[in-house]
Amino acid sequence: MKAVQLIELGQPLEMQEIPIPGVGSHDVLVRIKAAGICHSDAHYRAGVSPVHPLPMTLGHEVSGVVEKVGSGVKGLQAGEWVCLHYMVTCGNCEYCNMGNEQFCTTGSMIGKYRPGGYAEYISLPARSVFKLPEEIPFEQGAIMMCSSSTSYHALKKTRLEPGETVAVFGVGGLGMSAVQLAQAMGAVRVFAVDISPEKLALAEYYGAISIAAQELDPVAEIKRLTDGCGVDVALELIGLPVTMRQAIDALAVFGRVGLVGLNEEKIEIDPYVELLCREAEIIGVSDHLASELPALIEFVRTGKLDLSRVISDTIPLDADVINGVFDQLDSYSHAGRVVITP
Repeated sequence: MKAVQLIELGQPLEMQEIPIPGVGSHDVLVRIKAAGICHSDAHYRAGVSPVHPLPMTLGHEVSGVVEKVGSGVKGLQAGEWVCLHYMVTCGNCEYCNMGNEQFCTTGSMIGKYRPGGYAEYISLPARSVFKLPEEIPFEQGAIMMCSSSTSYHALKKTRLEPGETVAVFGVGGLGMSAVQLAQAMGAVRVFAVDISPEKLALAEYYGAISIAAQELDPVAEIKRLTDGCGVDVALELIGLPVTMRQAIDALAVFGRVGLVGLNEEKIEIDPYVELLCREAEIIGVSDHLASELPALIEFVRTGKLDLSRVISDTIPLDADVINGVFDQLDSYSHAGRVVITP
């Protein structure tokens, strides 16, 4: 089968011919119909976050059709539409038993530590395979598995309550889901902060109050629009020190900021002024949970989370085209989510 792989850090991805993966007794072989391109994938190519072993087939936002199931698999059969939880876990360790399987002691993420979705087929344990309602297109089913699920997990980690206000710093793939999910979870106002007019216009379409960070100080504007208070919840989805600082500075008393974006640089915190005096919290957000996916799928199925406008392009399984998208992501010049359709 064809697979687009990272061969060497810092170098373009390459098309390879590799065997179709085998199917163990508790595994499911999926014929891939859609694989989203996440900004994290561009970070992996650049070496910002470790990927091993190399070569590695990237891609952790995946949906498709069941091709074959192992002899011990129950509840799934060939021909069914599915979407894939990108964490492959043991199901038995302390973290899995706590329901925090993203920290599984033997866990591995597809597209990072085991073959991912930039290919024609993928094999995964059945516990990572979720049925995809046929009302949801494959492209939306794919991006739902990272950009939407991570945003949902971030809002749950920051304990968003109905009636609270939210600021979303960065309204790309994750941010568009965060804007909609925050409203679906009861936020009374959602502020979308970005420098892209195109992204801000789409965020406004989804009900957010847009703040053009290239034209004004977003923290001052958020404070102005909240009568000097700030927001209850802020999500930083970009991974830049400047937006991390802004997200912290925009918090109200008892505010919580969820840091999601990947970043190699450090930021300074004044614990007394920024945290103690406000009883504010900085919360790290890592991945998402399998237990959150049924509710997320239902948000999409019922239209509370509309991903139809979030997908900006679909492209073939072609290394040159994929590398071009990565280049745009590296420069933060691409709006929307790009999906590979093999």
